[in-house]
Amino acid sequence: MAHLSARADAAYDNAYHHKLRGRIWGALEGTEYDHLHDSGDPPGFVMSNPFPPGNIHEGDERKLLIASHDEQLLANVAADLLEERELNIGEMPFRIEDVHALEPDVGEPGTRGTLETGTGLLIRIPPWKCEEYGIDHPSGETAVFWRPEHTTEPLIKQLEANLDKKHRLFEREHLPGPSDVDGELFDGYELLKTFAVPITVTESQEMTYVLSKWKFDYTVRDDHHRRHLNLALDVGIGERNSLGLGFVNVQ
Repeated sequence: MAHLSARADAAYDNAYHHKLRGRIWGALEGTEYDHLHDSGDPPGFVMSNPFPPGNIHEGDERKLLIASHDEQLLANVAADLLEERELNIGEMPFRIEDVHALEPDVGEPGTRGTLETGTGLLIRIPPWKCEEYGIDHPSGETAVFWRPEHTTEPLIKQLEANLDKKHRLFEREHLPGPSDVDGELFDGYELLKTFAVPITVTESQEMTYVLSKWKFDYTVRDDHHRRHLNLALDVGIGERNSLGLGFVNVQ
């Protein structure tokens, strides 16, 4: 967690994603993690928005959470933030006052709890999956953004498939992934809202994504389930985690 103080008055910049991602990749430049930038795979980190949101006045305090399955990756980012304490996130100018480690955990088997998306969740349904889910597709190779009228079935399946991929990348090979075990990731799904936001994907490309915010209830079944849920905490759920989408936290 980084503790921030505002260096000047500013309107809250909801298009912060690209600038914040750039600072984190900058912190990893020249390290063993530099190659992840262009790999095309999930990068193994995710971050919150600067919170709480809202217009900023000079001296205001904000917080920023950065999560990863890899402690050394986080150590590199933390060292960079402490060395260069000026942090400009879009149009929001901050100074980093302190950085400290957190160890969130969903709890031992039998624990009940809730994960909440601190940032928007991006779920896109591939065109070849639309017929399976009964979703109209306009043709072509464009994926369809999940919306409430599509029901939770495709969202749950795509979310699990995405976490399966991250499990293959970041967990030991012999351990079962989310789709290899009986039982669902979550007991309940509460949709808080859906919204569209323009996001700079690259310097030359801006796209409008349809995102959603959720509360996910869970009961930890066993150690495998605990590991799957903690992986979601560490690397995010859904797509575009390096832009800060799909960040979840324990409530």
